[in-house]
Amino acid sequence: MSRSLDAHDRLQQLETIIGAPADHLGLAELLTETLRRLREVMAVDTATVLRYQANGRQLVAFAAAGIEEEVHQGVRVPVGSGFAGKVALERAPVIIDHVDESTVVNSLLWERGLHSMLGVPMLAGTELVGVLHVGSVAPRLFGEPDVATLQLLADRLAMAIQVEALEENRTATVALQRSLLPSSLPEVPGLAFGARYVPGAETGLGGDWYDLFSLPGDRLGVVMGDVSGHGLEAAVIMGRLRSALRAYALDCESPAEVLAKLDRKANHFEHGAMATVAYGIIGPSREALTLSLAGHLPPVLALPGEAGRLVDVPPDPPIGLTIGRPERRTNVIALPPGAVLAFYTDGLVERRDRPVDTGMHQLEAAVHAGEPERVCARIMAAMIGNRPAQDDVALLAIQRRAVPAGS
Repeated sequence: MSRSLDAHDRLQQLETIIGAPADHLGLAELLTETLRRLREVMAVDTATVLRYQANGRQLVAFAAAGIEEEVHQGVRVPVGSGFAGKVALERAPVIIDHVDESTVVNSLLWERGLHSMLGVPMLAGTELVGVLHVGSVAPRLFGEPDVATLQLLADRLAMAIQVEALEENRTATVALQRSLLPSSLPEVPGLAFGARYVPGAETGLGGDWYDLFSLPGDRLGVVMGDVSGHGLEAAVIMGRLRSALRAYALDCESPAEVLAKLDRKANHFEHGAMATVAYGIIGPSREALTLSLAGHLPPVLALPGEAGRLVDVPPDPPIGLTIGRPERRTNVIALPPGAVLAFYTDGLVERRDRPVDTGMHQLEAAVHAGEPERVCARIMAAMIGNRPAQDDVALLAIQRRAVPAGS
């Protein structure tokens, strides 16, 4: 392809490249094919897409043509360092006419013999998606038409990457959430269970979870938690907290001590994360639950023939927001035969158009002693009804089975 093409010809050719159907190609393959055509259009020797990773503030080689080693070797460039890092930092085109260790971080570029390079930011709105750059072995004076052509392509590719990233995030979040929530509720002598999990219609999947697990001495651990935020990051943090809580539960008899260890872990390893957690232990007699609350809403207890009521358990600070080691408390809740205890996350009771106390009172009225699955169905009908939940909802109902007559 001749380098004498004017800007209009190049833009027209790029539109053809971008618009070419490639439904059978994955994102990486699609980008690689596009970069190969880009090399022809702009008469350059290399073309590379680096994706931005916000958690490490670095660019990672994702697709390349003419210098595929960048991808194969997992090239990483810190934002602000070298040529590509400067493009990402300034979010503006950068042109260099001298390629060596003084101008670029990636040694592959000068080892390839590149002389001139042009890089542009890949932006989706105001969000940095990555950097697209091209290089020429022969001296090359990149002009405004070149910048305009490359920026147009970068904008289009940024949108494609962003859409793919959102879908990857959603798929990974769903898979992670499904793997961490109990696939089936356990069979425990003397107890029965019901549960629901519904992602928020506006927020999508997040960090809400419930858990039931056996402990030595025929005891049962009960957890209801809610990590602040939504999406894959919240689900990943939730998974780590869930695993850590299970491990601490094996070594600690007191729910308050378990939550104290979890808080210390979160403050040290999960900077900026916050979660509310209710953790309790039901003993072998099934007569009581020993409970500690880390900023979580109290469960609702319903005795046979009586209305549901919020359990009077004072909440301690949430997980991840404490300084020092605050005192954490435990309370013992009696579970008479037939009683039902309902744990939940705030998505069940909070609405933008009413005080949370209204939702709490409504929940009290909805909880009655009975078979746990029916209890959950009744609660969801009363609290959610035919309107999608705005936020995630997790619900767990536990019933102490009534003692059969004559036993």
